[in-house]
Formats: sequence, C-alpha cells, structure tokens
Amino acid sequence: MSHSFGTPSGSGAPSGASPSRRDSRSAGRTGRDARPRFGFGLVGPRRDRHSVPVDLLDALALPVGDDGVVIGVDAESRPAVLGINRPVPYDVTLIGGLWTAQVLALRAAATGARVAVETGRAQAWTPLAQAAGGGQPCVSLHDVGRVPPQGASAGSPVVVVRDCGMRPPRGRVVSAPWQSVVTLLPYLSPVAPRLLEKSSLVGVQRVSPDEAAQIGRIMSLPRHEYEALSTLADGVTLWCTPGDRQFVMTQATDAETGLLGGARRMD
Repeated sequence: MSHSFGTPSGSGAPSGASPSRRDSRSAGRTGRDARPRFGFGLVGPRRDRHSVPVDLLDALALPVGDDGVVIGVDAESRPAVLGINRPVPYDVTLIGGLWTAQVLALRAAATGARVAVETGRAQAWTPLAQAAGGGQPCVSLHDVGRVPPQGASAGSPVVVVRDCGMRPPRGRVVSAPWQSVVTLLPYLSPVAPRLLEKSSLVGVQRVSPDEAAQIGRIMSLPRHEYEALSTLADGVTLWCTPGDRQFVMTQATDAETGLLGGARRMD
C-alpha cells in the first residue's frame, strides 16, 4: 500500500519564489478524489454496494455436503459420507465382506489419504494396491503385525486397514491424529464386543439372526433395525455411531467393478 507524504516536487512555483500557505496546502492536489490520504494512498473509484434481500439468501447456498469418503447412498438416494480423516484418533470396525472394505480403501486413497493394509491374504489386495493411485504408491501391503510407523499428518492422512481374520492381534500401529484404523471382521468373533465398544464408527453387513441380536444388544439398536441385519442385501451396511444410525447401499463405479467385481458379502 503506497503512502503519500509531504508535497510533490515540481509544484509549479517560479524559481526563487516562496509559495503561499494556501499553495502549500493544495500542492499536489488535482481534485478531491486525488487528495493524498495518510496511510491509504489515493481514493479509488466509487461503486454501488452489492446487496441481496434477506428472503433471497437461501438461493446463494452451495450444494456442498460433509467432508469425507462417499461410501454409498442412503434410503433417499442421498450421498452417505464417512469422515474418516480426522485430527483425533478414529477407530472403525466393519463386520462384513472384503469387497466393502476394499471399496472404502480405494475411495479413501482417492481423497488423498495413504492406505496401509495389514493382511494375511496379500494376494487378495495386490491388484488393488497396483491399480490405486495411477502408479503412485498410495496403498501399501504389510504382513500381520508388521505395519511400520506411518507418519500421519494433516497434509498426509493415513487409513490403516486391518484385514487379520476373526481374531486380529493388537496392532502395533494404532489410531492417532490423522490416522484412522479400520478393522475388518468377517463375522461376530469373540473379540468383536471389545472392538465395537471402543470404535467411533461401526459398520454391520448381513449376519445371522443370533449375531444380529448380539450386535443389537452391544450397540443398543432398536429391534426392527437389528432384526433387519440378517436380511440385508449384498452391498448394504448399517453404519452406526453413538448418536446416529444409517443403512447405506454401496454402489460401485465402473472402474471399481472392473477391479473388484460386483458387490458381495461372502468372499
């Protein structure tokens, strides 16, 4: 921002003549809009203010939803978003199929997260790791218990996917700021109640009626919701948080279908 101080040279006064007091006050002034202002430079052009009536403000709203991974659509066909990249530790438990976990991993990588997969069946994840990121190493595979520190940060968030069977051991890499951990369980195992109780988000796909009743007790689900768990179609998941529940249908893109096949609960 330019500053104007004193009187500009070349005021037009004859050589050797002393300008009058009035002339000294008006020196360098070519009009009211050109008057120097201390600290603010010259006065710029004047324009009308932009305004809108209060009753039209809603028309200015932008169609922007929550920030996160679009995991599917809800019962009204609206996008369902999982915000898994967070500045606080975030644990997710999914009782379901490999297909849904892999779609979640792909879409998390698409948002810019690095995905570390801890698995005992690397052959099932290798095509995904090779295809994700357009050649960039955004999905890495690790043997069970061998995930190294990931160095997560706000600029480089991490999602650790633990595909370690019915009884996953305690992981060396745990949830942390900007590092979420997703644990996949194929069924309700003996370690499931502990995982469900400590998770910030729980996903449940089709399970047996007995498993559905037990999950209903752990998650305090209404009867009609936990009874529906034994009848869910492939690709449908009940996502639960302590304050919200939502049935979501995951619909694969053409690229995801070409890589992972169609939605399925069983592997």
